[in-house]
Amino acid sequence: MIIESMELQNFRNYEQLHMEFDRGTNIFYGNNAQGKTNILEAVYLCCTSKSHRGSRDREMIRFREEESHIKLNVRKNDVPYRIDMHLKKNRAKGIAVNGIPIRRVSELFGIVNVVFFSPEDLNLIKNGPAERRKFIDVELCQLNKLYVHSLVSYNRVLTQRNKLLKDLFFHPEYEETLDVWDMQLFTYGKEVIRYRREFIVRLNEIIGPVHRKLSAGKEELSIVYDPNSNEEDLEKNIKNSRMADLKNKTTMTGPHRDDIGFYVCQNHLHHEKISPSAGEAIDIRKFGSQGQQRTAALSLKLAEIEMVRILVCDYPILLLDDVLSELDGERQKELLSAIDHIQTMITCTGLEDLINNRFQIDRLFHVVNGTVSCKEEDTT
Repeated sequence: MIIESMELQNFRNYEQLHMEFDRGTNIFYGNNAQGKTNILEAVYLCCTSKSHRGSRDREMIRFREEESHIKLNVRKNDVPYRIDMHLKKNRAKGIAVNGIPIRRVSELFGIVNVVFFSPEDLNLIKNGPAERRKFIDVELCQLNKLYVHSLVSYNRVLTQRNKLLKDLFFHPEYEETLDVWDMQLFTYGKEVIRYRREFIVRLNEIIGPVHRKLSAGKEELSIVYDPNSNEEDLEKNIKNSRMADLKNKTTMTGPHRDDIGFYVCQNHLHHEKISPSAGEAIDIRKFGSQGQQRTAALSLKLAEIEMVRILVCDYPILLLDDVLSELDGERQKELLSAIDHIQTMITCTGLEDLINNRFQIDRLFHVVNGTVSCKEEDTT
């Protein structure tokens, strides 16, 4: 799959912009705060319906404008697709695929698989569990539409249940209706847990060799799914936490409180598989060095690319937002060597790292204050 071109109208600091991309490596360079990341954000938005920054639709519309329009032209398995996205200040966004409006966002997932990697992702291991759940959700939603349905349904029920828990302070007579929401929470929650567990098992099969290479064979990495509750115990645990939920006015049990653990052990201590309970396995969320945490985050992104290749039988689009400057020379080389067959869009402030590593540049874009000039180049 490749993105052939993109048009922006009133998006962020761009009034009008048309770009045609190379199927190889596209570099966007320029000083900070010129609009490089905005281009990657527009691509990600068209592929997932969400901003990687967590921005609201109205925040991405150009200042003093009421609407924004993004048009993405994609080719997948030699079939062309056009994704149109209209952002509106006071209404829900409109999305169309090949000129036909879609009713559900889930219809957008899977047309283009995209992997986004930014400096913030290097802190994925040490930051809170919400970011690690987001990583699982973003990837699974692109790969499994059944997961999208389960997750959206679960979050809808969770929102309604939490609203009821707050309203019970004024209307205690509604407490018996909690049983209805509890049953739905259990029904969708167990599906979310099952899909997440299967995802982590599959990811573990891929990430081990990737991390071994990044650590020069010195470490073995294992990811462990850490659910707030197992599928078989979820219904019982939801019922048992009823009093705590009423006291805290929020739902205390369920996959919205899941986490994933990252465990590393030295290679000379490694046998077949790391067990988190084994003394030699280090939980790098708590005890890992910054270097270990960053290497694990990079391994996670590279494994994410490989998982898409295996499940979709095609490579995803890779978006690298100023991440090279955050990696040392060896990590840069490992990352750049992994993207030979992938359409990649990279933002950076300068070209020194790419040139020093004799890295192939297929199309070069210079970004200055919301204007983009393009020249094709073959830099090695």
